Amino acid sequence: MLTIEALKNWGADTDEGLGRCYGNEALYLRLVKMVPAEKNFDKLEAAVGSGDGTAAFEAAHALKGVLGNLSLTPMTDICTPLTERLRAKTDTDCAPMVAELLALKESLAALCNE
Repeated sequence: MLTIEALKNWGADTDEGLGRCYGNEALYLRLVKMVPAEKNFDKLEAAVGSGDGTAAFEAAHALKGVLGNLSLTPMTDICTPLTERLRAKTDTDCAPMVAELLALKESLAALCNE
């Protein structure tokens, strides 16, 4: 069962995330549990794989908002610079950052399913 303590140990800023949910722990945990199923992870991976920088930016930008609003710091710390790289259109090798983000998504999914 996902808990605030488990998320805190994972690296999330749960105090900030809970604040955005007005202290409603059940709401916050429900929203966090939805993150691994977020379709923009698949869109980002496909877009980076195919070299579609515009679609990759759109997916990364959407993820940055979701992850940031829930204060999932380990993921936000990757997604924010990834979004900026894609926005700038200067660094085309974003695959390592995407792989790291997807690995964190899997670790969050495992945490949600404990």
